[in-house]
Amino acid sequence: LFSPRQQAKKKRKSRTAFTNHQIFELEKRFLYQKYLSPADRDEIALTLGLTNAQVITWFQNRRAKLKRDMEELKKDVESAKILGSHHHHHHHQHHHKAFIGAHMDLNMLQKKADEYNQAIAAASD
Repeated sequence: LFSPRQQAKKKRKSRTAFTNHQIFELEKRFLYQKYLSPADRDEIALTLGLTNAQVITWFQNRRAKLKRDMEELKKDVESAKILGSHHHHHHHQHHHKAFIGAHMDLNMLQKKADEYNQAIAAASD
């Protein structure tokens, strides 16, 4: 009567909208820790007001993004080797920008972290 597909009408979890603060803290942690222990996961979830599942998923997705970015970069390095330095210059400018962009994001993140820590230090004086 019913196809199994129709019976299993499980609602998909709606996409989590993370706050800037949550993303900032997750990214900061990801910089030095790509995989979390269950205890670390609990601690982060608790601190940031997220569920365990949200933290797990965020880290999985972030590792996947890192992998994509690294593969992109590897392709660029390979094509730079093959083509020699001036042919590919124009074609790969955009990827180079993306890499520099990622690097600037890290610098910005570090700067924000420093400001954030200074603000905390100032507040506790």
